[in-house]
Amino acid sequence: MSGPVPAGASSEPPLRVLLAKVGLDGHDRGLRLVARVLRDHGFEVVFAGLRQTPESIAAAVVQEDVDVVGVSMHNGAHLTLAPAVVGALRRAGLETPVVVGGIVPDVDVARLEDAGIAAVLGPGASNDEVVAAVRSAAGRAA
Repeated sequence: MSGPVPAGASSEPPLRVLLAKVGLDGHDRGLRLVARVLRDHGFEVVFAGLRQTPESIAAAVVQEDVDVVGVSMHNGAHLTLAPAVVGALRRAGLETPVVVGGIVPDVDVARLEDAGIAAVLGPGASNDEVVAAVRSAAGRAA
């Protein structure tokens, strides 16, 4: 497992990632952990927090000029809410990639990818997997 990236280790600006919970799901412990992991690896993290709508996420992406959106799903509504986030971004004229983390059955991963989700991370994803998925979604090598 690799450690955090030292500040100034890259000539590229740090990736900006917006993290949010969509809908009424109040389970944010994992999202907070991901925020810390990304921050410790040199990312700039915008924490939108709980109870966001797809439209509020799209508005925050415009306002914060982020490179990747990360949404955490633990409420079973991933097949509805994750594509709705992609749709809200596209309606706003944005091509910002969306990474989904949380409780997503393996049988649903392909459907999410078909709906425009850049990556899906399940429970137990390592820190390195999280970092690599976000970098890959943004088009940067891990």
